Amino acid sequence: MPGGQRHAPKPSQQGSRQAVASPSVDEDRIASAGMDLESVRVSAAGRRRLLRVVVDSDRGVSLDDAAAISRQLSAVLDAAPVMGDFPYTLEVSSPGVDRPLTDPRHWRRAVGRLVQVTVADAGTVSGRVLEVDADGVTLDVAGDRRRFGYAALGAGAVQVEFGHPHTELGATGDGH
Repeated sequence: MPGGQRHAPKPSQQGSRQAVASPSVDEDRIASAGMDLESVRVSAAGRRRLLRVVVDSDRGVSLDDAAAISRQLSAVLDAAPVMGDFPYTLEVSSPGVDRPLTDPRHWRRAVGRLVQVTVADAGTVSGRVLEVDADGVTLDVAGDRRRFGYAALGAGAVQVEFGHPHTELGATGDGH
């Protein structure tokens, strides 16, 4: 992306594909688009490289958002030799439902969702996220409001629900 460049997070190993050095990504540019950079991974895929960029925002990531970020990244990658002489494939996406809830912003984006999390001194807890603030999370656990500080929470997992209307996601009263 144009402007000052920062090094992206270090890539991790993915399956049998070997991770390779990550190109620089301008996190400020992604932030100016109202997005958070969740991860950047570059892996070798035969003679090509696969660059996966995951972005998220409080309002979600639309196809138009992903396309705009993809165009910006493509322009930078095509103008600078950050990928070397190797052909590459760029994928820009949002995190899937299986992304662990590890940061306060992840928990904030899960308000209204059913989650499961391991809590220090309480074991595994399942409940609906009611409130999130700078200090922690309030869950509805079997009808009881329970407050947990971030320090006590392990990585939470959103539970997939069928038939539960999420009005904040645009669902109507009949779940459609």
